[in-house]
Amino acid sequence: MRGFGMRSVNDVGWLEKERPACGPLDAIIRPTIIAPCSSDVHVAHGGSGPRTDRILGHEAVGIVDEVGEHVHRFKPGDLVAVPCVTPNWLSRGVQNFRSFSHDRGPFGSFKLVGQKDGVMAEYFHVNQADPNLAFIPDDVAPEAALMTVDMMSTGFHGVELADIGFGERVVVIGIGPVGLMSIASAALRGASQIIAVGTRPKAIEVAFEYGASTVISYKSGPLDQQVWDLTEGKGAHKVVVAGGDAETFAEAVRMTRPNGVIANVNFLDINDHIAIAPLDWGLGMSDKDIRGSFCPGGGKRIQRLIHMIEYHRIDPTKLITHRFHGFDQIPAAFQLMEDKSPDLIKPVVYID
Repeated sequence: MRGFGMRSVNDVGWLEKERPACGPLDAIIRPTIIAPCSSDVHVAHGGSGPRTDRILGHEAVGIVDEVGEHVHRFKPGDLVAVPCVTPNWLSRGVQNFRSFSHDRGPFGSFKLVGQKDGVMAEYFHVNQADPNLAFIPDDVAPEAALMTVDMMSTGFHGVELADIGFGERVVVIGIGPVGLMSIASAALRGASQIIAVGTRPKAIEVAFEYGASTVISYKSGPLDQQVWDLTEGKGAHKVVVAGGDAETFAEAVRMTRPNGVIANVNFLDINDHIAIAPLDWGLGMSDKDIRGSFCPGGGKRIQRLIHMIEYHRIDPTKLITHRFHGFDQIPAAFQLMEDKSPDLIKPVVYID
């Protein structure tokens, strides 16, 4: 079969691979819509190590093509959403972590691309289909369901980590698709003032649609000072970090009030070092919590997010700014993620 991936670091293109084999608990999926992610670009440039001949992609919906003999909930022909995180539920590791992201150590549940070929192929493999796949109801658009498998799940997880409550002042740093879903989730949780940080015009427009009160830019001065000014000197109760770098992270600590929470769902660069001045953390005694977690896994979580779409609590398709048609358009969509044009939020590729 054919797939798009990295031949080696900084060298992407088409690969020829054997169709994956289906284990007794597993499924083989034929993708119908896929979405390139900035994480795929990160991997292609060596951000996760020197991989070779690895098919990329971890966001897909598709048709079940084959199931193993011990799969009971799904059958060939079912339309399913595939979480980007598919834990080994038989591992003892999933009992130790609340997000089920680390079944055999850090990021162990991130199988697609992380440990095996991803979804940008004619067929791809899903381990343990029964707990790791989610049905797509007839009244939910498949492209909407696609947004749940990573962008919505990760963005919502930032808000879960921060434990945002009614009336709290919230800052969301980064208004890519994950940050936008954090804004939407914070609004659903009952946040009062939601301050978003970003500069892209299209993303700013969608940020307001999802519930942002104000959008600020690093170009207008230190982010922490802007937040303290906008909150009348009170600071943010909760900060969700969905973008930026080590310097931005340090600003997140400074803009958070005592007893607040900084929740990180952003990949920080392996070469960065975060410098937090003791005074910014109340000499280490201000009860500011710093939390970071990878996207939770499994089909049950994705099914719940799909139900939120089904019952009109959220419309994640506002994230989709570019649509490509045809399997051969995957490289063009990937290149768009590489270039990050100003009008980009999220591209999708319709395979059929």
